[in-house]
Amino acid sequence: MKRIAQLIVLAALLSPSFISAAEVEASLHDISRFFHTGDGCINLISEKNGESFKGRYRFGLAQYDMEAMDAIHRVFDIPKGRSFPGLSLRLIEFLDFLEDRLRPGSRIVIISGYRDPQYNSRLRNKGGLAAEASLHQYGMAADLKMDKVTSRRIWDYVKDLGFGGAGYYHDQSVHVDVGPARSWDEKTTGVGTGISSSNKLIGIVTDYDVYTTGETITLMFIRMTAFPIGVKPEFSLELLTDSGGYAKVVDFRPSFSATLEGACPEFSDIGQMGSIHWRLPEQLAAGRYRVRAGFCNRIWEEMPPEVATPEFEIVRPREK
Repeated sequence: MKRIAQLIVLAALLSPSFISAAEVEASLHDISRFFHTGDGCINLISEKNGESFKGRYRFGLAQYDMEAMDAIHRVFDIPKGRSFPGLSLRLIEFLDFLEDRLRPGSRIVIISGYRDPQYNSRLRNKGGLAAEASLHQYGMAADLKMDKVTSRRIWDYVKDLGFGGAGYYHDQSVHVDVGPARSWDEKTTGVGTGISSSNKLIGIVTDYDVYTTGETITLMFIRMTAFPIGVKPEFSLELLTDSGGYAKVVDFRPSFSATLEGACPEFSDIGQMGSIHWRLPEQLAAGRYRVRAGFCNRIWEEMPPEVATPEFEIVRPREK
């Protein structure tokens, strides 16, 4: 089995053709970026600030309209000019996916979109059902209503889908996020129980689900609740094998948004733990992969020693 894994890794590294930067760029619009996508049209309104958007935000498979996205950011209360955390494209595509399947054309009312960490803490201090590691803080969650679709139906659908999070409190709204698959109601929410304290639920995610070889991948740590956090500066790319296991393809050092030094650089806030970049090698074979990252100088005993992204797909650029 070890020999088979080694051969798979070798095949991944020794792709027979070199793909130029121009070919990579030309191919980016030919692939669907996410595993759960809609038709590229969405109808949104914010219950909080009254901002709305109705129309097309994506053309083709992966060409996003920047003016439309700016309007959608306002619906979700993303502060103007904020680069991180912003609004997850995966969340918008997932909401579009849900709307297309539950009631095409239905308007989605956003009750709570992005929350900065300070606002999230204030909600918690007031006794609100705001999780300490809430994905609202990363632009990956929304509390919402969908016209003529009950919150219970949305909750049940997301649960059965086995993707993302769904919270139902037996009222008109439902929580939807694009984090790990899980579900809860007001009796099983876990808020106030310490379920996420000491970074127990820390994770890492990618910006897309599908990439082209030679393209830059962006990583972000999520669900942190305690700082500082020491991160090993070297990550690993792993390939999903036919046996269902993972084989290491390459170790790499990504670039971080913050200037960090030493063998165990420490992060002090959510903002520093995002916008982590690495350019995928052109020679990679097509397949399913994940990125693994480890922690060092762990002062939080309940924090896992390492985490891995959900699986993502790497495709070869279409040759002209």
